[in-house]
Order: sequence, then C-alpha cells, then structure tokens
Amino acid sequence: MQEIVFATNNSNKIKEIEVLLSAKFHIKKLIDIGCNEELPETHHTIEENSAEKANYVYSTYKIDCFSEDSGLEIDILNGEPGVDSAHYGGTRDANSNMNLVLEKMKGKENRKANFKTVITLVLNGIQHQFTGILEGTIGTEKRGLYGFGYDPIFVLKDGRTMAELMLDEKSRISHRAIAVKQLIAFLDINH
Repeated sequence: MQEIVFATNNSNKIKEIEVLLSAKFHIKKLIDIGCNEELPETHHTIEENSAEKANYVYSTYKIDCFSEDSGLEIDILNGEPGVDSAHYGGTRDANSNMNLVLEKMKGKENRKANFKTVITLVLNGIQHQFTGILEGTIGTEKRGLYGFGYDPIFVLKDGRTMAELMLDEKSRISHRAIAVKQLIAFLDINH
C-alpha cells in the first residue's frame, strides 16, 4: 500500500479523507514525519494557502504530500468568511465563527453559500491542484450533532445540515470529497 503525507494537524479532516483514500493509500500525518510546527497560511486565497502548506512540507521534509485548505463562502457577504473561515470570529472556536455568521445573516433573504476545498498535491516536486465546491445555504440556527466547523449551519439542497450527516455520507458528498476524488483519479493515472 502506497504512503502519502496529508499536511494537516486537523484530526477531523484526516478522518474524513481516510474514509475516501484508505483502500489505496496509507495516510501519514504530519506528526508521523516529525513535523510538529503549525504550517504557514499567509496568503489571501484558499488556493494560495493550500499550495503554501504543501510546498512547505515538500521542501522541508523532501516527501510527496498533499495539503488542503477550505472555506465557507457566502454570496451576500462578498465571499466571507472565505480564507478566514477558521478564525472568522477572532479565534479558532467553531461556535464563535458560526455565531458571527448567523449575526451577519440576520434578515438577509439571499442565503446562498458554498463550501470550497482546494487540495494541493506536490508529487516529485511538481504541484497539482484540485478544487471541490458544494453549494448550499446558510440556515438560521445550528442543527445536527456531527461534523465540525460550519457544518451545523450549512444547509444542503435536501434541507439537512452537514452536521446531520453521518461521516460516511458526508465523506461521499462533501466539497472535500469532490476534491479528493479528483486527487485519487490523478494518482491512479500517475502512479
């Protein structure tokens, strides 16, 4: 089984991606390669931050890897929180982030939003990017017991929030799943 490093310390993201990749790849975590530092995210777009993390790990540890950066983009808020999704409410606290979104969305009729994931793979020193987008709306309250981040306020076309999906279902339909499927297809052809 082939090994590949997923350049993240987020255990929720690791669980979600392992469900999709476990048949073909053994996912190594950053700690498995001795990387304990916080990866840099100094750019203003999801694409740039994803690339920065993967390139940092590749250049520092000389190992093929992929990274991921995701964000919630809300139409009426001009794409906010976007690249700032993880600390939109001032900290990395999901409830603070969701509360700020719900406050800013009060009274708004246009509630269209999307989750966006960009995966950057650095394979033999060459960078490749894969993008997954999941359309939905912002709810008026938090619902659901599963998921993480903004999942309790992100409403799918069927009326359920992402936090009302079990991990196996979320792993099949999420923005991250869409990007990971592109990654798998690419690796199948190129390995």
